[in-house]
Amino acid sequence: MAEVGFYQLCTSPLEHALPKLLQKALDAGHRIRVVGASEGRMEALSAALWTHDPASFLPHGCPRDGDAERQPIYLTAESADGAANENAADLVITIDGVEPVFLEGVVRYLDMFDGNDETALAAARQRWKRRKAEDHSVSYWQQSEGGGWEKLG
Repeated sequence: MAEVGFYQLCTSPLEHALPKLLQKALDAGHRIRVVGASEGRMEALSAALWTHDPASFLPHGCPRDGDAERQPIYLTAESADGAANENAADLVITIDGVEPVFLEGVVRYLDMFDGNDETALAAARQRWKRRKAEDHSVSYWQQSEGGGWEKLG
């Protein structure tokens, strides 16, 4: 079973927190697939990744860019072929409440959600219960005041 980490955003929006996690994952040698609710959302996230820090670069692409297999970070919508692992990712990050599709070769999943939104928080609790019932190894991380992550469970 895959390892699933729940990441509760508390102090900064996804567009600010995600690039830091992506950089750490790349530095650790991971290939990453980020899955959101819509193509529009993922296009907006792609634009945010281009501008998050003028001094750095996060290599990424979306389906419209083509060459998914060459993208270290691949941004895709939930409606895309969920059973495909286009960029041979070993780490998948879901956002917007998207349920993960457990793919061959993926060893870790991160479920990022807005902890300041009661609806998103309640939905994340339900996903947590499902992952535990499926016998995945589950951990819970909460964003600290400084924007780092504290493991709570």
